[in-house]
Amino acid sequence: MAKTPTGKNTSGRGQRDLRVRVKSAKGRKLSSTLWLERQLNDPYVQRAKKEGYRGRAAYKIMELDDKYRFLVPGARVVDLGCAPGGWCQVAVKRVNALGEKSGKKVGTVLGVDLQEVDAIPGAEIHQLDFLEEGADDKVKEWLGGPADVVMSDMAAASSGHQNTDHLRIIALCEAAAEFAFDVLEEGGTFVAKVLAGGAEQSLLTTLKKNFEKVANVKPPASRSDSSEKFVVAQGFRGRRHEEE
Repeated sequence: MAKTPTGKNTSGRGQRDLRVRVKSAKGRKLSSTLWLERQLNDPYVQRAKKEGYRGRAAYKIMELDDKYRFLVPGARVVDLGCAPGGWCQVAVKRVNALGEKSGKKVGTVLGVDLQEVDAIPGAEIHQLDFLEEGADDKVKEWLGGPADVVMSDMAAASSGHQNTDHLRIIALCEAAAEFAFDVLEEGGTFVAKVLAGGAEQSLLTTLKKNFEKVANVKPPASRSDSSEKFVVAQGFRGRRHEEE
């Protein structure tokens, strides 16, 4: 039987419709009303509030890590475009950044974003454009060495045009991958959001040249009506140039 993230059974006949319905308000667009209704009825949103995470996206990185095991105690992690901070919150716990797991190595979590992000216990947050010259050197200096994991849940601002949005997010992901090539330790992991649409094949080809294993997956927490997927590239070989 299917269960929601709250653990409640969703199957069976005769159950009441417990969805929250949001009435349209004067001056509010229909799209905004539908978004609000979806948020209020999303079990991941409800769970995030209950468990203290800054957004439902926290469960996406949890599910990816549950499957691929890259956020291990002692790991040095860089979260690109870390706002609002949910991925950092998960990483802090899993790499033991606060030293709460006795006998386990203590990891480091470094978040960077263009905007200011509220402090997260156990994480070091910097306001930085990762595309600016010398950003990779700054990150390695803050980390005290290369990273074991570079992860990104970034998305370009929506234009409302599906193909344009697809190309924008792939370009952003490619830039994040290039950054990862400069800061990752050999054997490291790169995780990033993409949108399915065709252009991601070039990115996957580049990643396969630079990593031992590359997966293109959709975690359960990713909404079924969304085209988002995530690449998980593990076993960084060191940068492989195109001519190779």
